[in-house]
Amino acid sequence: MSNPSHTYDVVIVGAGVAGSVIASRLSQDPGTRVLLIEAGSATPPLASAVPPWWPKMIGSTVDWGDSTTVQSATGSSVRLVRGRCIGGSSATNAMMFVRGHRTSYAAWENVGAKSWGYDDLLRYFKRSETAVGGDPAVRGRTGPMRITEMSPLHPVIAAGLVAAVQCGYRRASDISSGTEVGFGPAFLNIADGKRLSAADAYLLPALSRPNLDFVAQAVVHRVRIENGHCTGVEYSTADGTSISVACSGEVVLAAGTIGSAQLLMLSGVGPQAHLRDVGVGVRLDLPGVGANFHDHVMAPVVYRSSRPLPPSRSAHGEALGLIQTEHAGDGPDAQLLFIDSTGIGLPGDDGSVVGYVIAASVMTPFSRGSVRLSGPDAGARPIVDPNYFGDDRDLRTLVAALKVAREIGAASPYDPWRAAEAAPGPAADDEEALRGFVKAAYQSYFHPVGTCAMGDNDMSVVDSELRVHGISGLRVADGSIMPSIPSANTAATVYAIAERAAELIGG
Repeated sequence: MSNPSHTYDVVIVGAGVAGSVIASRLSQDPGTRVLLIEAGSATPPLASAVPPWWPKMIGSTVDWGDSTTVQSATGSSVRLVRGRCIGGSSATNAMMFVRGHRTSYAAWENVGAKSWGYDDLLRYFKRSETAVGGDPAVRGRTGPMRITEMSPLHPVIAAGLVAAVQCGYRRASDISSGTEVGFGPAFLNIADGKRLSAADAYLLPALSRPNLDFVAQAVVHRVRIENGHCTGVEYSTADGTSISVACSGEVVLAAGTIGSAQLLMLSGVGPQAHLRDVGVGVRLDLPGVGANFHDHVMAPVVYRSSRPLPPSRSAHGEALGLIQTEHAGDGPDAQLLFIDSTGIGLPGDDGSVVGYVIAASVMTPFSRGSVRLSGPDAGARPIVDPNYFGDDRDLRTLVAALKVAREIGAASPYDPWRAAEAAPGPAADDEEALRGFVKAAYQSYFHPVGTCAMGDNDMSVVDSELRVHGISGLRVADGSIMPSIPSANTAATVYAIAERAAELIGG
């Protein structure tokens, strides 16, 4: 509806994965009045529906257009892609529906996120999905997200899986399940050849409900806090109209790792010295807000192809490997992603090479950064410093993963396709050269988490029921609440978080 009333039981900020799920689930109760507010458009662009076209949306009107600060370890800044439209990043990402390995969720409970281990999350993972051909012991059968593996795989990706096994790595039966280490096809949220976003699966079918109001192209300026209780939100519409909405129940921030932390700080909740520095009145000194920012960081091995490659039918990445390098602790610490083309926006790959890629990523990074305000206005861009490679262990892990990618890339199953390695290239033949290549060619994998971390220590922002410490009537439910990042693309975990949040809020 375009004219929302001014009192709601639940107000949700952000119509990305988490907001779409929570709004859909809570509005199933006709007695619960829900308002969902989205900064971006109410309709995604045409490119969103076509899986191979997702790179076209980078830097477009449906991307917030964030960049990092200049990174101290590399001397460079990199882009951070973040969806800005109905469905959020689920309308713009590469459609991988992958859980982290179960070991990576165990770390959550160690910081006080009680009952958030893999086994606790499993029923929420299953609730979100219908996994075509999946094992019902670990896979959902009736959830809104219809996910499937590509069949047949792109031939150059299929060659990669055979090469990995030839090199001694395990072929997984379901590498997306969170229970295996090895190589295999990934589940993708592609249905009938088209992207299935959170908006498609959850939100759009719910928008006809009379108890759900949806406002797009609206910027939330702050949540209202009175005597330690959240009473509503203030936002402005596309035409500049300012609106104040009262909430009798709960306000739920689902604006993502950057947006939710930014909004808390704009509302006076965060590290008090920083808030005072930027001219925001302090409502609650909560030092963990905006801290603990971390992300998967990626670098590619790029190959020239010896013959034309078939066009992609998917989002270019259809299979992956989850491995333990020599630097791993408990569980896998790196991912290899098989990509069926070049020129899709990867670092070190400007489109001048015609070929394919094996991309390596650090899955359990040690480096931690921050999100901070640049001023008291909601329209001012936040300052995002991921501190990539601030801990040298991440650089060592990524170099080790690149070596595995090269080993697999040189194996004989690739012989019919491989002409030569274009990057890092033959000159990068030792540890120091590979470290230099990574620092020049790294990028974000676009999986930031952690800025409103769940737990019970001094730097935690929300408790194990996602309630903001020290303020009643306010929760955060998105990737920002992850105390540490799962060893996988993060979307599937955000769906599970949102399913659980809806249950917690709805009782």
